[in-house]
Amino acid sequence: MLDANLKNQLKAYLEKVTRPIELVAFLDDGDKSRELKSLLDEIASLSHQISVVEKEDASVRRPSFTIGEAGKTAGIRFAGIPMGHEFTSLVLALLQSGGHPIKLDDATIEQIRNLDGDFAFETYFSLSCQNCPEVVQALNVMAIINPRIKHVAIDGALFQKEVEERQVMSVPMMFINGESFGSGRMGVKEILAKLDTGASARAAKELENKPVFDTLIVGGGPAGAAAAIYSARKGIATGVVAERFGGQVLDTMAIENFVSVKETEGPQFATALEQHVKSYEVDVMDVQRAEKLVPGRINEIHLASGAVLKAKTVILSTGARWREIDVPGEREYRGRGVAYCPHCDGPLFKGKRVAVIGGGNSGVEAAIDLANLVSAVTLIEFGNELRADAVLQKKLRSLKNVTIVTQGQTTEITGDGKKVNGITYTDRATGASHHVELEGVFVQIGLVPNTEWLKGTVELSKHGEIVVDAKGATSLPGVFAAGDVTTVPYKQIVIAAGEGAKASLSAFDHLIRASVEDEAVVEEEAAA
Repeated sequence: MLDANLKNQLKAYLEKVTRPIELVAFLDDGDKSRELKSLLDEIASLSHQISVVEKEDASVRRPSFTIGEAGKTAGIRFAGIPMGHEFTSLVLALLQSGGHPIKLDDATIEQIRNLDGDFAFETYFSLSCQNCPEVVQALNVMAIINPRIKHVAIDGALFQKEVEERQVMSVPMMFINGESFGSGRMGVKEILAKLDTGASARAAKELENKPVFDTLIVGGGPAGAAAAIYSARKGIATGVVAERFGGQVLDTMAIENFVSVKETEGPQFATALEQHVKSYEVDVMDVQRAEKLVPGRINEIHLASGAVLKAKTVILSTGARWREIDVPGEREYRGRGVAYCPHCDGPLFKGKRVAVIGGGNSGVEAAIDLANLVSAVTLIEFGNELRADAVLQKKLRSLKNVTIVTQGQTTEITGDGKKVNGITYTDRATGASHHVELEGVFVQIGLVPNTEWLKGTVELSKHGEIVVDAKGATSLPGVFAAGDVTTVPYKQIVIAAGEGAKASLSAFDHLIRASVEDEAVVEEEAAA
């Protein structure tokens, strides 16, 4: 199953394994079981520390396998064949189970170790989901640290009956002790915050003791990361507070237009951003949501945890999120047929009927991708014609299982109370209403800036974007903004990074001028 190049890379990684690992396979007579057995045997052939055994147990999913120290109860199980995006999860599980150091700070490891309770996690993933590995890897490492934590990572495409029974219609989807735990991208700290109810209060107390920053950046996407690097290189006290480092980039499948990086994927790019930022003396405070800005000579950022951070200058780079169509049924059926990431959730709709709302590049690309998986795609565009690039439109129109609707205004997403069963739209040319029976709806109509918490504080455009000048300055002195959250046109990663650097330089210039003004005031007062 592994080509020669991948085998050589894996063999080099497995040289870091320092203690025996046992892979216990639970198989049946199917083709997937044979594929899994072949993969496990190949892995074992690359390291003398790894062995494979087969066991019979009708109570567990098949095909599946556990990873753990020989002779000990394993806390990690993969149900399915972890290739695609999950191959990295497999490699990390092998290394960490084999004694390779876990890259978490001591405080986080201790917090995991001290969790009180027995936690059996199940995560449904798809091999094409770029958000799933973070959840899988987080829960795997927690299972290694704490023996009272167990984790099963399940390929939803392989266990379709379970997916139907448990109404799993988006990935990653997590369950704990049989009950729903959450969906979407989560890291170790986010999971801990949900498990350890006292963690938020402790974190707030620690944050309250932070000194006044010279520059505090709110948001950890490309704009925030660039601003942090430029500020830190000036030698000033720099902090970054973010809900999740990487921002919208984490939900981006392929990046092929960032100058000097020929091709990468969003999660890898986000990891590189974070590593670059942390190579400087930057205080990164993640899993924290800003709720209020109180401007002044010393600005205050109030967090959802109750903590208050203070800074002489602030750079707002909170980015944007998927725009909703805001029709009945959308929020009710989110995660139950309504989705926003075709790469992540597409495999869950294999052989089914879906709709894509939006005829721009993202919508047409989504329809093309989904057409390879589902039985039928209906693309609905509000305007008179599709807005995607001509080459994408040509490809879309060549697909026999795609129906294109222009001048279509979506009015409702319908369901049976549990999941989506159709979509209703109005033909804007005739006024006629149409209903399409289907199982999934993918919304692809652009982004909306994350500025609700800033209303009434800083000047916003009619679209909710932060109004900035050529230097990234907002309507408030000492407060700057950068990236997709601003009025700067063309929401691109490379532009956001450049704007972040610009905002940082502007903030530094403000600090210098403010300090000169302060000195002048002191001198005047002394002379008087």
